[in-house]
Amino acid sequence: MRILVTGGAGFLGSHLCERLLTDGHEVICLDNLFTGAKRNIEPLLANPHFEFVRHDVVEPILLEVDQIYNLACPASPVHYQMNAIKTVKANVMGTMNMLGLAKRIGARILQASTSEVYGDPHVHPQKESYWGNVNPIGIRSCYDEGKRVAETLMMDYRRQNHVDIRIARIFNTYGPRMAMNDGRVVSNFIVQALRGKSLTIYGKGQQTRSFCYVDDLIEGLVRLMNYKKFVGPVNLGNPSEFTIRELAREVISLTASKSKLIQKPMPSDDPKQRCPDITQAKRLLHWKPTIPLRKGLEKTVAYFREMV
Repeated sequence: MRILVTGGAGFLGSHLCERLLTDGHEVICLDNLFTGAKRNIEPLLANPHFEFVRHDVVEPILLEVDQIYNLACPASPVHYQMNAIKTVKANVMGTMNMLGLAKRIGARILQASTSEVYGDPHVHPQKESYWGNVNPIGIRSCYDEGKRVAETLMMDYRRQNHVDIRIARIFNTYGPRMAMNDGRVVSNFIVQALRGKSLTIYGKGQQTRSFCYVDDLIEGLVRLMNYKKFVGPVNLGNPSEFTIRELAREVISLTASKSKLIQKPMPSDDPKQRCPDITQAKRLLHWKPTIPLRKGLEKTVAYFREMV
């Protein structure tokens, strides 16, 4: 097939492009390089089945493809808060443009949504049926509410225009090609540890997250896209739950660092718990993560050793 990946030069997008090429597809990678990096896709540029287009999804584009993976949006708090209005535009106008394209050409479209639609959840673990607890006017709402509106648009285009959609709610994912400066906890800890600096935890570090290695996540996205009878939304993430303090200790151990832990106040609207219920993904997609945290962190640390 001929497949479009928006945000294809980003962390997840570049791994997805690589996987789709390995599966024998033609891939168009679309990215404005706001947070993506050309080095992420550099090894793919010589492949005759790969094409890079520098373009912002906020602007319409006409292409002929069979499938669209819509991943275009800053995904870390540092980046999506850097230009909140741009983040909202990417989520709303960008999603509308991609849905309009899918409608015109009859393509199937998958929306990369997020666990952030659950906000600071009152339900644990989070099921897809949970509507969430989101602050609509907070510093994170450009992303949280933007992604919620994107899901609304996907469902309305399906109901009104019969567009063939899929919605994936992605939980914390990590691995090689994460940006060093994106403010995500895994990359923050690894870079701090490799540089011999103190690891920054917020509050007492007792807030929990689930960490899914990128290869597992990409497998889930591909399975969802190609599953014929299920629209979603579906949670994709690792149900194994760790506190931030536990993650910090694991990173210090793997890097053989002498780094200490320092505490800072909790950021505004930071979720206290985040863990997916992946019952639907297991039952319908026959998918579950296979790479344990320590093994995934080993690969991620090896990547960052070359970058630091």
